[in-house]
Amino acid sequence: MSPQQAVAAVVVLAAGQGTRMRSATPKVLHEIGGRSMLGHVLAAAAPLGAAETLVVVGAGREVVAEHLAAVAPGARPVVQDEQRGSGHAAAVALAAVPDLAGPVLVVNGDAPLLREQTVTALVEAHRDAGAALTVLTARVEDPTGLGRIVRDGSGAVTGIVEERDATPEQRAITEVNAGVYVGDAAAFRAALARIGQDNDQGELYLTDVVGLLVGDGETVAGAPAEDPDDVLGCNDRRELAARRRTLNDRVLDDLMRAGVTVVDPATTWVDVTATVAADALLEPGVQLRGTTSVAAGAVVGPDSTLVDTTVGEGASVVRSHALGAVVGPQATVGPFSYLRPGTDLARGAKVGAFVETKNARVGEDSKVPHLSYVGDATIGRGANVGAATVFVNYDGTAKHHTTVGDHVRIGSDTMLVAPVTVGDGAYTAAGSVITQDVPPGAMGVARAAQRNVAGWVRRRRPGSAAARAAEAATGPGVGAQADDAGGERLAGHHDQ
Repeated sequence: MSPQQAVAAVVVLAAGQGTRMRSATPKVLHEIGGRSMLGHVLAAAAPLGAAETLVVVGAGREVVAEHLAAVAPGARPVVQDEQRGSGHAAAVALAAVPDLAGPVLVVNGDAPLLREQTVTALVEAHRDAGAALTVLTARVEDPTGLGRIVRDGSGAVTGIVEERDATPEQRAITEVNAGVYVGDAAAFRAALARIGQDNDQGELYLTDVVGLLVGDGETVAGAPAEDPDDVLGCNDRRELAARRRTLNDRVLDDLMRAGVTVVDPATTWVDVTATVAADALLEPGVQLRGTTSVAAGAVVGPDSTLVDTTVGEGASVVRSHALGAVVGPQATVGPFSYLRPGTDLARGAKVGAFVETKNARVGEDSKVPHLSYVGDATIGRGANVGAATVFVNYDGTAKHHTTVGDHVRIGSDTMLVAPVTVGDGAYTAAGSVITQDVPPGAMGVARAAQRNVAGWVRRRRPGSAAARAAEAATGPGVGAQADDAGGERLAGHHDQ
């Protein structure tokens, strides 16, 4: 081993069926806090610097192997064709590295709360004890379903008994096995070759290694976890929800200690892969998922979900959903906005109520205040896009780009039919369908002239409330005159 390697190998047991999950997804791939359960275990063990990371796969092996290639390409899947218990799984893994020597960490793949510091402390305790094997343990209030740690009068570990095989006295023990072990590779191999199947499941239990080593006169140490939650496994959907809550509480606690304001931790969810800077504010109902980052002074929420999104300093995102977007410093989003992948809001930009964006850059201090769709577009600085504007980017076959220059004013209810460019300082008239480029400083008008049909209501809707109102306004029997407003209201901008 190199000086950086605390163990020679890490073996993760991830071959089980997970039948209590009642899912087509392999148990270890169920997501919690931004990672799969397997991903959490691998992340906890990664700082040990092992030369070999072996993941024993069985049920759903193809899917698990594919996941490994994506999240931990240095890990090697080892197939356990027949699931004959944890001892058999460990033996299969060690058989894949026959020349391996030195300490080996063996851990279950369904322990999503396991932390780096807990694993590191276990390895250090093993080294300090000079033991052949060291077991991670914990004392819990309710040990139901967990293997019990059996010690002798001097406190030495003499065995681990699964609940189904335990006597009533042993079931009363509250110190439980965490399913994490550190032991010498040679000692592991020798003991695994001798374990039997004398239990009610007819399986080879890894826990039986403890009794065999003790019988050989070897020292087996037990190192208790500082936080009993670290050792909790996950076998069904109820436990998955409970582990998710615990993990999220840990994440939020760390954030608040670091200077983040979390108004309501009960309704705020932050993945372990997300980052939030000090002095950011998370309102109730916020979800930060994936690689989302929130800078200092930013306010997110209430009721906002950000996935793989960057929020700059002093920005604000209110009651909105963002996926793969960049919200620049001092930019504002929402309420009820939808930022899709490729959205990039520059400093001070505004995307307001009921606006959807996709693959769009909105320039510094530009505004899309409300009720608009901006797709495949570049908007320059200081522009304003009026209400109900649509960037018409799709012709039924291909997407096309729209460019809006600096300090442009797009009139309300404008259709910008891509590909098209509106030059710097140009305007478009409200209600226009712009299909040709608008030169800088020009007014683009693309709408039919208004025509008023005098007396239409009196003739076609006699006796109606509208007809009575018109008669009251114009006098009995007098038809409404054409309304010449003295010129077109061209721009019709709706700002703020």
